[in-house]
Amino acid sequence: MTQNRPGPAFPDAAPASAYRPDAARRLRRVFVRGLEVRASLGVLPYELHTRQRVIIGIELLVEDESAPASVGEEKLARVVDYGAVAARAREIATTGHIRLAETLAERIAVAALEDRRIVSAMVTVEKPDVLPDAAAVGVTVERQRPAAPRPKEEETAGQRSPEA
Repeated sequence: MTQNRPGPAFPDAAPASAYRPDAARRLRRVFVRGLEVRASLGVLPYELHTRQRVIIGIELLVEDESAPASVGEEKLARVVDYGAVAARAREIATTGHIRLAETLAERIAVAALEDRRIVSAMVTVEKPDVLPDAAAVGVTVERQRPAAPRPKEEETAGQRSPEA
């Protein structure tokens, strides 16, 4: 008698060994979605003198070297505080006049990357009240932490490798 065993739930899926979740790479995504602020943003005449509704979205890729490939210690000090991320974005957006949404997004991304644990910042800035027939206009920028500079050849010339 043969047993009727169900086949794999996802027959076309890659084998489990090929999948490497963010946790295995010691990465996590922290996000702030739909942060609404009143900002002085834009180049049009009416935008120069009136604050308008701006919606900010932030997604951060955070490295956590202190955690094993599963769950790390439950300590606030080892995670990125999304409240602080939102507060900093709000401060940047509401201080002075910014001409371009791109500039605002860049400033928020650069500020996020000041935290050495953050390896990538994706920031979206939306202006929902600009075009009457569109839900929003805006921009998304993604910035990554620059790689550490490589040593110059003359700095490494004559040095022995650890294997030697």
